[in-house]
Amino acid sequence: MNKNLILSVFMMFAITFGFAQTKEELEAQKAEKQAEADKFQAEANALQAQIDALPGWRVGAFGTIGGSLSNFNNWYAQGVPNNSSGNIGVTFNAFANKLEDKYFWRNSLTTNLAWVKLDNKDTDLDSDDFEATTDVFNLSSLYGYKLSDTWAVSALGEYRTTLLNNFNDPGYLDLGIGATWTPIENLIVVIHPLNYNFVFAENDAVFESSAGAKIVADYTRQIGAIAFKSNFSTFQSYKSSDLSNWTWTNSFSYTLWKMIGVGFDFALRSNQQEAANFQGVALEDADNDLQSYYTIGLSYKF
Repeated sequence: MNKNLILSVFMMFAITFGFAQTKEELEAQKAEKQAEADKFQAEANALQAQIDALPGWRVGAFGTIGGSLSNFNNWYAQGVPNNSSGNIGVTFNAFANKLEDKYFWRNSLTTNLAWVKLDNKDTDLDSDDFEATTDVFNLSSLYGYKLSDTWAVSALGEYRTTLLNNFNDPGYLDLGIGATWTPIENLIVVIHPLNYNFVFAENDAVFESSAGAKIVADYTRQIGAIAFKSNFSTFQSYKSSDLSNWTWTNSFSYTLWKMIGVGFDFALRSNQQEAANFQGVALEDADNDLQSYYTIGLSYKF
């Protein structure tokens, strides 16, 4: 009996030692392979940096999709027991940039669209359709001839409006010339003291075109699974500060699995003309509250 017990204990120690040794060997092999993988990844990153530095087109896009749908029948615990509701939001950011040794041509598109509905099935007085809420469309094109690595003479065209409601009412078209500064990679600063802001709208009493200065700062970058874009655009009218406006938009996307992830978009805007038109007052009497929106949802990397 004692011999069997001693033999059993010996076998257990032998098996344990064998497993421990095997684990250590596997961990050593893993560390070796990881070191090789890190080396190859560093070499791949260096090659990608060389590719990115070559002249030619750069194109890309990412967006966010958020939404929910619900339907209730005889759910008496709430005030409206029979209803269907839903909200859908879509943002899309795309760019097509041609970068050459002597010049560049940068094009970008930003849209943010959202719909909401709340249908009370017990009444015919409300709407059972999805109603547009967020409605943003921005298209810009910037051409520059390089004077140095960081400065260029440039021309910019930028168009802003809504798509779902009141298309081109108002619509804003900025056309101007000046300089573009690129102090670091991915950051573009446009300074155009010669710019004209064309405003298209039916309400001529508050919407007015004028000359002024156009300033745009854009930072777009992707770091691993994270893609983000921040754009600040302002027009400062030489005629009146009431005709000036600015918009700051931000988009973030984090890829979780393959091309799918989570996204977050938000924006701020100040526009005296839009405030006066909405409030139905004279331009100088408008209460120009800060405008804002945000969207959170699933994202898809194109």
